[in-house]
Amino acid sequence: MLTLENNCIVIFGASGDLTQRMLIPALYKLYSHQKLSSSFAILGVSRSTYDDQSFRDKLIKDLASDDNVDHESLDKFCEHLFYQVMDPENKYEYKALKQRIQSIETALKIKSNTLFYLATPPSLYSVIPQNLAAHGLNIEDDGWKRLVIEKPFGYDLESAIALDKSLYQDFTEDQIYRIDHYLGKETVQNMLVLRFANSIFEPLWNSKYIDYIEVTGAEDLGIGSRGGYYDNAGAMRDMIQNHLLQVIAMVAMEPPAVINADSMRDEVVKVLQCLKPLNEDDLKHNLVLGQYTKSHVRDECLLSYREEKGVPEDSRTETYIALKMFIKNWRWDGVPFYVRTAKRMPTRVTEVVINFKKTPHPVFSANPPDNKLIMRIQPDEGTLLSFGLKKPGAGFETEPVAMDFHYSNLKNSELLSAYERLLLDVLKGDATLFSRSDAVSACWEFVQPILDYKKNKFDLYGYAAGTWGPIEAEALFKNGQTWRSPCKNLTDTDYCEL
Repeated sequence: MLTLENNCIVIFGASGDLTQRMLIPALYKLYSHQKLSSSFAILGVSRSTYDDQSFRDKLIKDLASDDNVDHESLDKFCEHLFYQVMDPENKYEYKALKQRIQSIETALKIKSNTLFYLATPPSLYSVIPQNLAAHGLNIEDDGWKRLVIEKPFGYDLESAIALDKSLYQDFTEDQIYRIDHYLGKETVQNMLVLRFANSIFEPLWNSKYIDYIEVTGAEDLGIGSRGGYYDNAGAMRDMIQNHLLQVIAMVAMEPPAVINADSMRDEVVKVLQCLKPLNEDDLKHNLVLGQYTKSHVRDECLLSYREEKGVPEDSRTETYIALKMFIKNWRWDGVPFYVRTAKRMPTRVTEVVINFKKTPHPVFSANPPDNKLIMRIQPDEGTLLSFGLKKPGAGFETEPVAMDFHYSNLKNSELLSAYERLLLDVLKGDATLFSRSDAVSACWEFVQPILDYKKNKFDLYGYAAGTWGPIEAEALFKNGQTWRSPCKNLTDTDYCEL
């Protein structure tokens, strides 16, 4: 059992979807596996009218219907759930919040360690911290105070800088945890171990041996009920600026001096600061923006993006983006990184593909098999190495083979979900997997030229829902390079459905 200091977790936006679908199930899982402190409280805060019991009933409804849940354990977990009705924009109501926190801490003998989780719209990210500080709820004289903020961390470079300036008026960087659930995934962290713990990979991890790198973050679903949000965000803000640039940084970073938050995040920032700035030529020739159109897939009619609820019929928001980018440093000079993300692709998959250079003198084959290292983040999490061997029989013809590892094959191993891992880390005060201010700014600085480019007339290509995107994205590649077409299972083959 991990030893954590007793604490109170205050969740703003507690009546919302994020709290019910992600936060409470993650906290219950940690509780049921005895990973939380011996004494803790979870205080939900929102405008909705609940009392403690009705709040508990709402939150555990889905958990209680799961046949695998221990109901006795769930009942005991509920005893730690409380609720406070208040308007988070009203500074004067925080006096009652402070009194409620203090009364809970006294009743449960909890030291004044408080985690404030902002599961709210971004418009409240500056308001809530200011109101907390107005009542001294940011002061650490009698215990730690930590602030968790969900993405987006700003809407562009200017707003991201303004948000940081606002937060720093009342909280220090050590108190602020910018959460990105992608960084909590086991397979994202495993990319670092794969590289730095194995001498067979690290010597090859550079421009001398690597031809190009692909990063794909694809979703098979459309935008669903998120039309109002998504049309103001687009694929660039929704996926590239935060999730995928962070993944690239972890693939490309130098080995940290030690494994701690400062060293790890220092190396991430160094990579992001080495991203080659996008110029006018890049925006014209190394960037493809697309939007999904209506199609029929397996007798199902899939709506176009402009037909989705909450989307204007003349919307020019991109649901697909492909980008060819470079990192200007000693290790990666000349190696293209191809990044793509989209809605309504053939399958849901997030993966990194390291494409190694072909042998300079292919003795045994005029067309030697590709050497690839595929690191699958989701689904069917694992790693696959593809290389060539001799085909049985006469002669020296080669054929591709693969060695693979799947996390699902591990026995007697407990894998934490992304939110479980990140919530546990913030309660421990470990910021390693949380985005630091300078990293967020570096990401916004890199993508700002694309945001500016989109303000003017630009090419937006249609692609049929259920396909791999606009054909124009193939023009990003040179010299036989191309996208890998993955399936939902981790395997090195042409696109399939298994």
